[in-house]
Amino acid sequence: MKVIPTPIEGLLVIEPTVFGDDRGFFYESFNAQRFADLTGVRLPFVQDNHSRSARGVLRGMHYQVRQAQGKLVRVTSGSVFDVAIDLRKSSATFGKWYGLELSAENKRQLWIPPGFGHGFAVTSEFAEFLYKTTDYYAPEHERSILWNDPAVGIEWPLDGAPLLSAKDQKGVLLADAEVFE
Repeated sequence: MKVIPTPIEGLLVIEPTVFGDDRGFFYESFNAQRFADLTGVRLPFVQDNHSRSARGVLRGMHYQVRQAQGKLVRVTSGSVFDVAIDLRKSSATFGKWYGLELSAENKRQLWIPPGFGHGFAVTSEFAEFLYKTTDYYAPEHERSILWNDPAVGIEWPLDGAPLLSAKDQKGVLLADAEVFE
């Protein structure tokens, strides 16, 4: 496993070691001890989630103001453009975003610490997205930053308008959002 720092402190790209031949491949997608040793992150994962979305679906930018969730995210089928926004007011990179392609082909994962907003746009015909969280889903604490907030300026690789849930259409601007200290 290879851990690659990003320009935002704490946000890490994880590249697994993949063993493959003409029969297929094998890789260890998660090992708690190895993850902790290589990242320094020693938070327990308590919930696994799995979603499937069609091309053009954009989910995000989600976070929980209480019961803040760290997320380890990956794609098992298709591809997405995955994005995290630093919502830690005390951070030098507050309001900055980082995005990358996660796909079944590249097998990359992204570690998103508590204190970040998260979302993704599906860039393939469909995508299956898996993520582990460090706290339970709590809808009463869920918030959403508007996916196209000009102050954040995410450069989504979209062909036309994204398909959004009613909840995501009601996201707020970063300037009006509850954030983390």
